[in-house]
Amino acid sequence: MDKKTTQEEINRTLWEACDTFRGKIDSSIYKDYVLVMLFLKYLSDTYKEHLEEYMEKFKGNEVMVKRAMSRERFIIDEKCTFDYLYTKRNDSNIGEIINKALAKLEEDNPGKLRDVFMSIDFNSEAVLGKTKDRNAMLRTLIEDFAKLDLRPSKVGDDDIIGNSYQYMIERFASDAGKKGGEFFTPSMVSELLARLVKPKENDRIYDPACGSGSLLIRVANQVPGRKVAIYGQERNGQTHSLCMMNMFLHGIDDAKIEWGDTLSNPLHLDDGKLMKFQVVVANPPFSLDKWAMGFAGDNDDKFKMEASLDPYGRFNWGVPPKSRGDYAFVLHMLHSLAEDGRMAVILPHGVLFRGASEGKIRKKIIENNLLDAVIGLPEALFYGTGIPACIMVFKKNRNRTDILFIDASGEGNYEKGKKQNKLREQDIEKIVETYENYETVDKYSYVASIEEVKENDYNLNIPRYVDTFEEEDPVNMDEVAENIKNIKAEINKVEEQMAKYLKELGF
Repeated sequence: MDKKTTQEEINRTLWEACDTFRGKIDSSIYKDYVLVMLFLKYLSDTYKEHLEEYMEKFKGNEVMVKRAMSRERFIIDEKCTFDYLYTKRNDSNIGEIINKALAKLEEDNPGKLRDVFMSIDFNSEAVLGKTKDRNAMLRTLIEDFAKLDLRPSKVGDDDIIGNSYQYMIERFASDAGKKGGEFFTPSMVSELLARLVKPKENDRIYDPACGSGSLLIRVANQVPGRKVAIYGQERNGQTHSLCMMNMFLHGIDDAKIEWGDTLSNPLHLDDGKLMKFQVVVANPPFSLDKWAMGFAGDNDDKFKMEASLDPYGRFNWGVPPKSRGDYAFVLHMLHSLAEDGRMAVILPHGVLFRGASEGKIRKKIIENNLLDAVIGLPEALFYGTGIPACIMVFKKNRNRTDILFIDASGEGNYEKGKKQNKLREQDIEKIVETYENYETVDKYSYVASIEEVKENDYNLNIPRYVDTFEEEDPVNMDEVAENIKNIKAEINKVEEQMAKYLKELGF
């Protein structure tokens, strides 16, 4: 029996492929080259195996083979295959050859691969160095990937490739520190969000700051057979490309992932209005500075964001401060929520209590009975930041007016790591169960009435509602007095002994 290509083997080969670049280029840049090559190798190996199968099935009848191949997921010209690039690996213009292959792939698959590779240049002197160094790097990269057999018959389970892609993105996020948080949400945090919003069959699922798509995939995986419609938007071109490839490698061919600034230029529209979704999730950039610059036009210097500048009316409840875009994303998401919609968003704790315009927006959201729960998370869960975050859960048409507060930040509710803490399965289960039961649990959760929240002037700071103070055992004063007495006696003995020694020494 043929030996299968295992998950570990793929992961190891991919990580070794990174050695080609380490020390020469920052990992936040070279990740794109490694991940594009993985995607190309997978497409190429799959296409090649299917071609061989059809040649055998149709006994070499080229017309019938061509017709069958035209129905493949992706059309791949011979000059776009990994094998062709391998034969050209020693050519002096190998970077240009790879670029042409990617451009041809896009051209032949406009419905799926349009703009997927436009943000990556395998012939860039600025990124990959002068010709000799660049060619050496690209040759080594191609040779590393030649060791991998990614044909479906060798890989077996489709998810293995997607899992490897995800593994690499997570490793890069860890490597990239603060920048890592821009394109990847730790998998167990994504899992928690996915379980909180409970997607159902045929739901539209949307992430307005989708990064590399890991959160969307986690939410889709909650539904058997992923029978949902996936929508996302990402403003970073390279991250948008990663997201598209991530979807394809997870067998999701119909995701609608747009490229652009969601706040100033939302691209998921119905008849010129914001499209509505049953499920909305996001881990937007924390407190994004200059979030409204896309509205500025040419008058950049004296620009002041006003609600009237947004054609979709998202900021009528208040305009978030220019240096903190947290509520800009929340308001966009709420305006994108369908009537039976559920929404969960990861945010810094400041959104719970900051005043001024953020306080006014918070009050409006609560008065409109949209906030369902506030969940405090442990510190250091996210790449590049030690600060603890929270999850705000929103619902349209709620059948209650209370708000549930959960403090899951205490010891025992997570696993401590050297650089980063982790949520375990049991921690997620505890949060989800408490949310589903919507109950007060001593030192963990509290169901606050709307009156209590109003009395607190709409301040949602979790310690105001969940008392996690642990009382210390009462002190036995008789025991303390006895201890003091014994210590004093001990000191007297030592002092007497010291006096003897000093006398002997003549002092």
